[in-house]
Amino acid sequence: MADTITIRSDAETEHALDVLTHDGSSRSAAIRQAVLETAMRRERAAAMRRAALQVPLGEPDGIDVAVEISRERGEER
Repeated sequence: MADTITIRSDAETEHALDVLTHDGSSRSAAIRQAVLETAMRRERAAAMRRAALQVPLGEPDGIDVAVEISRERGEER
């Protein structure tokens, strides 16, 4: 059996529900779909962050960027 959830809506939420139910969907169905879609987006974003963190950065090239920037700024003065 599914659980019942109660929410307190405000004007912004009511407007969003009006948009989501414009096609005749029930409020309950619209809320369920919105929750599922939001969860999928968050899981996909988390998976993309994990994948980005696993990308090999390659070998260091021996260039110290901070030193190079400092050197360039010194030449500008």
